[in-house]
Amino acid sequence: MNVFRILGDVSHLLAMIILLLKIVKSQSCAGISGKSQILFALVFTTRYLDLLTTFISVYNTVMKVVFLICSYVTVYMIYVKFRKTFDSENDSFRLEFLLVPVIGLSFLENYSFTPLEILWTFSIYLESVAILPQLFMISKTGEAETITTHYLFFLGLYRALYIANWVWRYYTESFYDQIAVVSGVVQTIFYCDFFYLYVTK
Repeated sequence: MNVFRILGDVSHLLAMIILLLKIVKSQSCAGISGKSQILFALVFTTRYLDLLTTFISVYNTVMKVVFLICSYVTVYMIYVKFRKTFDSENDSFRLEFLLVPVIGLSFLENYSFTPLEILWTFSIYLESVAILPQLFMISKTGEAETITTHYLFFLGLYRALYIANWVWRYYTESFYDQIAVVSGVVQTIFYCDFFYLYVTK
């Protein structure tokens, strides 16, 4: 495992912790898209089904379990514990516009036509667009709290570091995962406009 992947994982974990701390400290989930958080929980659930079948390393297992727990705790905070502070009116992105094409694409373009592989592919494609409801919500309201922008920054940094990880693996191991790379680049493109605003503001 190389430094880019570890830093990417840490950045991703920091994003999730920042978001959870924001909710707990403020006792509010204002400004956070519950729909994006549901999509991320779905991403981790479908990607980490291999926890039941394959052991890679303690690090790998611990990180997967932590990501799953954090994503479901976040969804619980938004839709149960602090549901009165949830801005459902502005969190209005139509999830079917993402889920239907992603489901179709995961059946059409995958490495092997098995349930686990299709679900893994689905998770990769879905992750590339899961942040869109959050970005849509920010564009609709025209504002984002500082803590929410830090969360988005670390999510974007995670993707950028994973691109560096793929480049590193290509040159050191001759390993190339076309589905993951293309989806990761698409996801990073969605963050470009946000990164510009984050740096200039």
